[in-house]
Amino acid sequence: MKRTQQVDIKATLVLAGSFHFLCCLARACVLPFLTLYFRRLGLGPAMTGAIMAAKHLITLLWSPLASMLTKHYDKRRLVVILSLVGSAVVALLLPFIPAVDKVALVSHCNATAATVSFDPTVTPALFSAFRAEVSNAQTGVLSGNASFERQPSPNRTFEEISGAGDDRVPANGSQLEGPTSNGTFLKSPLAAKNKRSLEFPNPGKGRGMAAEEEEDLGFLGSLKAMDVRHQLFFLLLIGVSVWELFSTPLDWVVDDGLYDYLDSVDASDRHGHTRTWGLLGAACGAGGAGLLVSRLPCFLALGGHVTRNAVHFLCYVGLTVPTLLAASALLPLLHLNKKQGPANGLFKALRLVKGHPRALLCAATALMAGAVSASLENFLLWAMEDAGAGELHMGVSLAAGSLSQAAFPYLVSLRFKATVPWRVLLVGAGGLALQCLYYSFLWGPWAALPAQLLDCLSTGALWWAVRVQCEDVATGGAERSVRRTYDWLCAGLGASLGSLAGGFVVQHFGVVWLLRGVAGCMAVWCVCLPLLQWRTPHQRRINYSRLLAADTSETSDSGSEQERDWLERALEDEKRHKNINNNYSRRMNL
Repeated sequence: MKRTQQVDIKATLVLAGSFHFLCCLARACVLPFLTLYFRRLGLGPAMTGAIMAAKHLITLLWSPLASMLTKHYDKRRLVVILSLVGSAVVALLLPFIPAVDKVALVSHCNATAATVSFDPTVTPALFSAFRAEVSNAQTGVLSGNASFERQPSPNRTFEEISGAGDDRVPANGSQLEGPTSNGTFLKSPLAAKNKRSLEFPNPGKGRGMAAEEEEDLGFLGSLKAMDVRHQLFFLLLIGVSVWELFSTPLDWVVDDGLYDYLDSVDASDRHGHTRTWGLLGAACGAGGAGLLVSRLPCFLALGGHVTRNAVHFLCYVGLTVPTLLAASALLPLLHLNKKQGPANGLFKALRLVKGHPRALLCAATALMAGAVSASLENFLLWAMEDAGAGELHMGVSLAAGSLSQAAFPYLVSLRFKATVPWRVLLVGAGGLALQCLYYSFLWGPWAALPAQLLDCLSTGALWWAVRVQCEDVATGGAERSVRRTYDWLCAGLGASLGSLAGGFVVQHFGVVWLLRGVAGCMAVWCVCLPLLQWRTPHQRRINYSRLLAADTSETSDSGSEQERDWLERALEDEKRHKNINNNYSRRMNL
């Protein structure tokens, strides 16, 4: 019976690992590139940050509620199927949302920023050829009075080059922007006029309709463009919110079922092994999607209305089918335990963290790490695109970062067994600060790859130290709830705040200053963290559940002596206390 039970555990872990691999594989095909897709549709940084903040906030609120309802009504299989199918349907509809400016979408189809240069040898025939080429891809009237501008500095952002910001008038077709065949860039006099009106307002004008229209042109592009951009914002906000409502319950429902099953067979210590499969799936998804999209033409079908960016969503939809098959095979093996709901476990974990001073410091670090990670996830690809990177460079860099994070736990177990978690936490926070500072100085398409390869010393080290801290804080059976408090509550709240604040910073100062700002914040926290640790007492709880879960087959090894030390010391202390009590009673009798 025990041997059959062991085989079932191995089969369940294999299915769970396959399920997490496929889930992360599908998500990595689209989620890392989502904000880049918003940018190419014509959405500004502030609106992009607001959408991502809403996405993280929905995850923060809906995850425990959906898990509690699923466990209460015992509808785990139905919730998993609805989550997979519903998210696939919504992802299939998102690519059909039209862009604000199709010329900018064509100009940046190769995921490289358009360079602007002054070339006096450009002939009228060359200009006419480019105008005819873009006219075939765009509906609307093309302005014939276009002028050439000088090449900007390498630090200019995508909005400054393509006109995705305040200078662009995409709706009425009066402005043409895009690279010519020799690398020059066209921009209409209307945009220059709008820029001049913004920089040098005429105080003599009244508050009539003409002055108000000129102000609108200077700040928002035009009244019609403002309306279209806000319409795009609300469409994407609704689509992403519905998508997140469908996809959020999947993680917690399957994770709860797997933990309940392993706990029922006394194998809960093997629950965390599936995380590595998720990181491997994320690496394969990001790298594969970037490679595939870079090989495709700009427009796919439907008269040029669907670009190759839709392939990210199509890959997500296609990978939903094997994920659904893996979930169908995994769910019958899972166990449902209604003894303790997720809300009770989370409240208990919050009380444990609140009563532990160093756990509060760790929670603050997780909050800041979530904010910084969200800023990188949202706008790192923007900085890479400004540096000339394409989909291939982005995918390979993201894949290298995921593989680096997956390798850190094994590196620690092989080389640094006696590592102090708080030192690793400090190293991870400092590495994340240096990583952000490095990203602000990108100079080429492959410049981000070295920093991504060292992701194990920043993000990987930081979250490894956070998980080790959970074992010091939690009592028996509460380790998973404490871990969720860090991963879900602290990191999720930080991601929501970081996305919202990061969007406004990029809107007003640019991606470069966002990266430098978060690097400075993490550097300041790295200085304050050791001082706060020194001022707080160290309270370590004995994790008896982890000690009892040790494998009995290793009792004959040399390491088993250290595992039995706690029991031997307890017996010796008890014997010593008995002797003291006996001696004291004898003296009292005398």
